[in-house]
Amino acid sequence: MDKAVRTLAKAVRRRIPQGRVRDLLHGVPTGKPLHPPLATVSLGCWMSAAVLDLARADPRASRLLLATGIANALPTAAAGLTDWSSLHREQQRVGLVHMASNVAALGLFSASLLARLRGHERPGRLLSFAGLGVGSLGAYLGGHLAYRQAAGANHAPQVTHLVPLGWHDLCLLRDLPDGRPVARRLGYIQLFVLRQGEAVTVLGDRCPHLAGPLHQGRLVMEDGEACVVCPWHSSTFRLADGSVKHGPATAPAPMFETRVRRDGTLQVRPGLT
Repeated sequence: MDKAVRTLAKAVRRRIPQGRVRDLLHGVPTGKPLHPPLATVSLGCWMSAAVLDLARADPRASRLLLATGIANALPTAAAGLTDWSSLHREQQRVGLVHMASNVAALGLFSASLLARLRGHERPGRLLSFAGLGVGSLGAYLGGHLAYRQAAGANHAPQVTHLVPLGWHDLCLLRDLPDGRPVARRLGYIQLFVLRQGEAVTVLGDRCPHLAGPLHQGRLVMEDGEACVVCPWHSSTFRLADGSVKHGPATAPAPMFETRVRRDGTLQVRPGLT
């Protein structure tokens, strides 16, 4: 599947480049991935239609639910494709089968709605039940992606339970290069540390998207804001507070407060989240 994965992922990235539309489809404005809740709406509509069919309820209600799920499938697919194009290869392989299952399910539900509108209720119900079976396979694979393969999960460590309260010595300020980010360890956590003169920025080093090393990323200016770009999938974070400027990441990079003791030792503590 790798050739198909490479071709399709490249086409999606070319069609939906980094910017406002891509950030919206990732879910950056809300801080949560957009695809899972949209998928729940469509699957919920189709499951509800199946229940009404079994109960021999008003067929107009089933048609309305089918149509709502079908209409919602377009933004759901757009968000899912956008997320999928920035995953690693093993996740993309599962995602491709997930995608194919959902496309097949959408075709069956669309055929069901068309049959019902033509007055063929029994074939329409059978097509709907078939679509629900195929869609359930797609939903299972989506759950596998989310919970077993951690696609869409926050990969940045939640530092509040890993670092005791209070200030912690990190290193001497003079040991840090000026203007170039480096990695430093604080207990279990690897940190992104950037010294600029006497000012120091410290963030969690693992990108929340797929744990890429932020200290290897590029420093850029975006709309007048200093940012770091993850070297793996180009998630962009503001240096001022670790918040997301551009996806695919939706969760912020953990931020640390800093101060320098009189002897030149840099101290850090977890910032407010």
